[in-house]
Amino acid sequence: MAYSNSIIFGPVPSRRFGISLGVDLSPSTKQCNFDCLYCELEKAKTVDKMTSFPSVSEVISAIKEAIAKHSKIDVITITANGEPTLYPNLPELIDEINKIKGEIKTMILSNGSTIYDDRIYKALLKLDTVKLSLDCVSQKCFKKLDRIHSGIDIEKMIESMISFRKETKNRLVLEILFVKTLNDKEEEINLLYKAVKAINPHRVDIGTIDRPPAYEAEAVSFETLEKVANTFEGINVNIAYKNRPKQINSFDEKEIKALLTRRPLTSEDVGNMFDEDSKELLKKLVIKGEVKQVDSGGLNFYKIC
Repeated sequence: MAYSNSIIFGPVPSRRFGISLGVDLSPSTKQCNFDCLYCELEKAKTVDKMTSFPSVSEVISAIKEAIAKHSKIDVITITANGEPTLYPNLPELIDEINKIKGEIKTMILSNGSTIYDDRIYKALLKLDTVKLSLDCVSQKCFKKLDRIHSGIDIEKMIESMISFRKETKNRLVLEILFVKTLNDKEEEINLLYKAVKAINPHRVDIGTIDRPPAYEAEAVSFETLEKVANTFEGINVNIAYKNRPKQINSFDEKEIKALLTRRPLTSEDVGNMFDEDSKELLKKLVIKGEVKQVDSGGLNFYKIC
């Protein structure tokens, strides 16, 4: 089967990662070890390996052609119509991409399920950004929400994520997608916070359903996501929410420091929350060295020094 025309999608602008060239390692059909309630792809029986996939040479050829055609690419994003780490030749593919990427960064979007496979773990260490999903911590929630293939162990996933963060010299980003009545319960949120704190990723993206899901599943509100972000004290949390409401307020220096002590704020947060006078006060705090700006997984955060 010839795959070359369907492997590449984009380049497309990504608010968090720049101009992204997508690489689909399962272009012909969904092949995933999760069948998440919220998945925007079709329903499909879970699998633990890919049976239909392009060769490494086909993928590399397609990437080379795209790079030659498009002068501005910030990141090569490895993904799949399913789970990209099920691609059987992933370590070899990553090595070959690193040979041709030049100044372009590399990233993978994974559900995190294979992170405790030593072969995959070592391959992911060679990427500039690894973005992993972590929707639930309790096995009950994990099975119900992510509808996992048998044998996947959430405790082993979290343990390996902790080790990976300590070992990687690059970026680890976590993503949590919240679904009403499942992982939005206080008990599950507290378990997630404890796990995220132990993993210590560079950034956590939290969001909810914004496209028609495969199964009956309901989005949570922006207020719920904001509550979660405030619960995750001291962690770089980015709320990914389409058409997020603007709640412009006036803050004095003491209030700004209190906000940033609870959680770092992104530039987008500031734009949606601060009036012009408050933005000027924030700038002054940065100049005085009381607040710092840091790049965390491709996003700018304001943090207390």
